[in-house]
Amino acid sequence: MTDSAKQIIPEDIRHDPGIQRMLERMPDSVQKSFNDEQLMHIRNAIGARNWGNHKIDCRGVITFPMLGWRYYFVFLFGKNRRHLTGKEKRIANGLGTLIAAGLLTVVVLFVLVILYLLKSALGIDIFPGFSFGLWTWFKANVLSGPVF
Repeated sequence: MTDSAKQIIPEDIRHDPGIQRMLERMPDSVQKSFNDEQLMHIRNAIGARNWGNHKIDCRGVITFPMLGWRYYFVFLFGKNRRHLTGKEKRIANGLGTLIAAGLLTVVVLFVLVILYLLKSALGIDIFPGFSFGLWTWFKANVLSGPVF
């Protein structure tokens, strides 16, 4: 085994799920004939990645027959089990913060609208002569009920 190969071969190549599945389909004598370096190269060559199951796994092909074009699409959604790089962690944290801030904003606006409608329903007039018109719209469109 070469020195460079020793550096890239993980200690537990035989415990890799993809390698284990491959070896399970072979007779014992063939399984034992592979050394770690060979198994590593086999894994790299066949791309034995353990993608696992995704909560959403949508794949398909869109065809434009008149133009002779075919495009494929893949949409996967599930828990990320990979080890993230520093840049990926920063992006994930930033995106998580933006999503949390957006959800918080929506919740706060919803609560404010409910409080405003309650205030208006109780006849409380904080600023005399000023209205957003939300209570008038709500009474006319929601409280009047659907006409069948």
